[in-house]
Amino acid sequence: MALSRIIKSNQILFKSTKLIPPNSSLLHSCKSPLFFPSNQRRPICAKHRNDNFLSSDQINISNAFISILIKHPFSPNNPELNNLVPLLTHKIVESVLNNLKNWRLAQQFFTWVSSLPGYKHNIYTYNAMASILSRARQNAQLKALALDVVDSNCSMNPGALGFFIRCLGSVGLVDAANNLFDQVKRIGLCVPNSYSYNCLLEALSKSNLIDLVETRLKEMRNLGLEFDKYTLTPVLQVYCIAGQFDKALSVFNEMLERGWVDEHVLSILVVAFSKWGEVDKAIELIDRMEERGMRLNEKTFYVLIHGFVRESRMDKALCLFDKIRKLGFCRSVSLFDVIIGGLCKNNEREKALSLYSEMKELGIDPDFGILTKLISSFSEEEEEMDRLLQQCWEYVGTQPKNLLFNSVLEGLVRNGSIDTACNLIQSVMGNNRNGGSVLVKYFLNEKEVVTLNTNSFTSVINGLLGAGKVDMALSLFREMVQFGCNPTLSHYNDLIDALCKLNRLEESYELLRQMKEMGLEPTHFTHNCIFGCLCRLEDVEGAVELVRKMRFYGHEPWIKYSTLLVKNLCKHEKAVEACKFLTDMAQEGFLPDIITYSAAINGLIKIKSVDKGLELFQEICARGYCPDVISYNILIKALCKAKRVAEAEGLLNDMMLKGLVPSEVTYNYLIDGWCKNGEIDRAMLFLSKMFGKEREANVITYATLVDGLCNFGRPDDALKLWDEMGRKGCIPNRIAYHTLVNGLCKCGRSSAALVHFNEMKEKEMSPDSYIYIALISAFLSDTNLPCVLDMLKEMVDVGNLPDPLDKNFPIIRGAICKLLEDARTSFSIKHLIAEGKIPDVSLLEGAEGRHKPSI
Repeated sequence: MALSRIIKSNQILFKSTKLIPPNSSLLHSCKSPLFFPSNQRRPICAKHRNDNFLSSDQINISNAFISILIKHPFSPNNPELNNLVPLLTHKIVESVLNNLKNWRLAQQFFTWVSSLPGYKHNIYTYNAMASILSRARQNAQLKALALDVVDSNCSMNPGALGFFIRCLGSVGLVDAANNLFDQVKRIGLCVPNSYSYNCLLEALSKSNLIDLVETRLKEMRNLGLEFDKYTLTPVLQVYCIAGQFDKALSVFNEMLERGWVDEHVLSILVVAFSKWGEVDKAIELIDRMEERGMRLNEKTFYVLIHGFVRESRMDKALCLFDKIRKLGFCRSVSLFDVIIGGLCKNNEREKALSLYSEMKELGIDPDFGILTKLISSFSEEEEEMDRLLQQCWEYVGTQPKNLLFNSVLEGLVRNGSIDTACNLIQSVMGNNRNGGSVLVKYFLNEKEVVTLNTNSFTSVINGLLGAGKVDMALSLFREMVQFGCNPTLSHYNDLIDALCKLNRLEESYELLRQMKEMGLEPTHFTHNCIFGCLCRLEDVEGAVELVRKMRFYGHEPWIKYSTLLVKNLCKHEKAVEACKFLTDMAQEGFLPDIITYSAAINGLIKIKSVDKGLELFQEICARGYCPDVISYNILIKALCKAKRVAEAEGLLNDMMLKGLVPSEVTYNYLIDGWCKNGEIDRAMLFLSKMFGKEREANVITYATLVDGLCNFGRPDDALKLWDEMGRKGCIPNRIAYHTLVNGLCKCGRSSAALVHFNEMKEKEMSPDSYIYIALISAFLSDTNLPCVLDMLKEMVDVGNLPDPLDKNFPIIRGAICKLLEDARTSFSIKHLIAEGKIPDVSLLEGAEGRHKPSI
């Protein structure tokens, strides 16, 4: 149910100095006394009742339970616990649960109490347990608890229901929350009020369930429940998350008219504007709200600035940055870092330097990140680079200079100046002394030598790999080793991965050998990079050999690569090899999944081995595999194509017995199979089965049946089915029209065929050449020569006339001969021949006679 059916759609246009309120609203018609007044503070969640609601005796009993529970491992047979059982009440259980810090212990206590004769949990003890499980993010246990609440027929008030719903929603158990809400309503355990609905709406909005949110809003209206700002806030949020601009603005305008817009509501819409790229509107909305005495909080300002920088709207980011200063919010190093980074990326270096100077004036020390962003934004020829490096040098002070050097390298790589980073590290190694370089001047200072370490090389190697410069990365890696820096496992993995993606297998194996010599053990990732390369190269022996080594290390080959190898082998008609590979994998203890086996079955079928495919299918079923719908579809399609439709139908029955739901594709294969087998009534029966199983027949289904009915001389049934397709809302495509027109022509129904032919053209679908041929043949059979002439002219106009060597050209030649013989059409056809638009059939016949072989 669209919200537009509940709240009239309204467009908010930012043309004036204030937001335009909506014309009408559902809110005006809601008059239920269950309305929360706007001045009433809505609790974030149901409060835990503390020890103030217990008497002193009850507090002592509660403390006694807690003392026993935390001192010893829990045992239901603990005599100390059992001695206190007669004193248990709901309030004491709730108090004990609220004061236990360990969720497992709380659940053990909760379960034990449930089993005591004569005791039954109430909604407050359930809610205490729900709160504990949601805070511990124990979703499975919390979901089970929700089911238990209903099974125990626990009555509850609307507030308690709302609290449990919020516990479920806070950990993403939205389906469980929605089901609980419906069940307690249906059974009569609770009559939800506005608060209960608001809690549910909040949970639904977090999961972007727009349809459910709109359905619940309609329910509230039908029940006469009043909307308040806590009703519409999650509605606004869900539309903002989904990017439904107009609906979000309509809800916001409604809230504005009611005076329900606060800082939180404002933040939702402003942040949404930022995400939608509507930066100007976000700024304008902030200004309008400030006029009303509302302002965003510090966190929202930070989020917006990050968003504006991401959109490269530095003008607006700086505007918000200035607002933060005026409002007295703290401007942190991280915020300066974001702004300066954005300015550098936009080449607004003067503004970046101005902010840098402001930082220093405020006594905020810039970190390496800010300094390196500034340095990497200037070219080495610019004087500003020299000044910044000098300041960096002073900032570093007595710290090791390689820390600054590494930061500069990272900054250069991050900004895409990879070649500059390479030249700098080469210079420091002594391989490329560029005396004129400003960077080299600082980092080759004889008084303060920069010591290269592994981190110095890592960022540059990663940058080169990211830029696809694998050979340069390999070269620098070797130089790093020669320089005396120890390579890490990450270096080897990244390089092996890059080489394997380029199918450079030998080099990958060489790096694997080197890393073992270094005492570094290959990881799961290392082996799978090489395994993937072997699978892409279709090296079956190499892949199996590597799998044996992987088993030694306890590494499992990735299924996606096994599937890729099987698909590639089957594509090249090597299905037998693919099956052998799967057998070898299974012998090594690595069982392929059903997707891999399905690819092998499909491969066997493609090399005309349907029975072999069936044999493999039965073999994997015997081993405990559960084939999916796709696996069955592969076999059903093959059997239907081989005219073994009864066997295919047997497989359909088998899959349904196993609880699988056949797809539209499944039914289409069988319908096509029965049609081609000459059993059109069986095919129609399957159409009925589709409707019975609530499966929607698609255009392929209808086109197949139309073709089958026409082939068996039942054009009237074909036309009835065509009309039914339209009534069901299934829109025919070009192929469906081709099928119908061609079928009607074969059945001698040329007039009906022409009607649908023209209908197809009206829908801007271009007929193929063979459709024109079919119509011409049908009109010739009806001796309707004027229509034959019209079709021939149209073929000429659209360029669909077949070549004289085409298999369908004899029909065209026969048509031309007939048209030449008839007084009504001879003049027009001679004119077309004279213009060279159609061939002179007399000349063609002479040419054909000359080329006939002698007997």
